Amino acid sequence: MKTFTTAILLAGSLAAPLTGALPAAVMAAPLCDELGFAGLLAKCNRGETIALTLASGQALHDTGQVTLQSGAYYKLEITADGSAELGIEGADFFRAIWMNEIVINKIEVRPMAIDSLEFDKAGTAELSFIAIKPGSHVLRIAGSTGDSQRITFNIQ
Repeated sequence: MKTFTTAILLAGSLAAPLTGALPAAVMAAPLCDELGFAGLLAKCNRGETIALTLASGQALHDTGQVTLQSGAYYKLEITADGSAELGIEGADFFRAIWMNEIVINKIEVRPMAIDSLEFDKAGTAELSFIAIKPGSHVLRIAGSTGDSQRITFNIQ
């Protein structure tokens, strides 16, 4: 992995004199320099856990926005309080990330793709992923339109 990263940086630095300054996307790097054997899943490449709460009549997230770094590893904990059957959807967000696994009741699922999750009872689902595609991507409570019922992930 280190050789691959070095090759990309070297190629970018060789191209810089021909094209001017490097674009910001090329300069973005994982959260740590030495990824080691685990690669992008290395502990030093992990961002903070993002917590969402599914509850009838309550906001999904405190701020409504989260900024992620492309190439970094994150965990998303979605907790439903059981006050109503609620689902969360966001095909655009789920296609902008590489999903490592979803853990529900200590059962690990490694999906190819998902569009939504629905909670019929109280519980927690933990999604681990690597942010990939830069841009703004929305995750919302299914069927809702209110600003407090959605979260925007800004991947840089």
